[in-house]
Amino acid sequence: MKPDLIGWIASAILIATLARQTWRQWKDPDPRGVSHWLFVGQIAASIGFVAYSWMMRNWVFITTNTLILVTAIVGQWVFLRAQRKAGISAAGHASSQAGKPQGTPPGFQGPR
Repeated sequence: MKPDLIGWIASAILIATLARQTWRQWKDPDPRGVSHWLFVGQIAASIGFVAYSWMMRNWVFITTNTLILVTAIVGQWVFLRAQRKAGISAAGHASSQAGKPQGTPPGFQGPR
């Protein structure tokens, strides 16, 4: 078996896995289980790997690392979108107390 074929198969498996994770994030409106820094680190590393792959002229890795970079950017966008919709700040706290009297503690649900 040619080494590039093994690389392309591994690339397809990795990209399918990352795409599935990004899709799950898109469908789940709760961003609290996801770290903002995951995507920041992934984007930074992917940029470095794309540059390195380009210098090595290895098309398997150029393609794979470019697609990983795209999934990281999309993942970051999905994460920030979900945070905004949930009203969660970057620190992971509710950013507003809409509809609650002033001075109401965060998370207070009121009488049941």
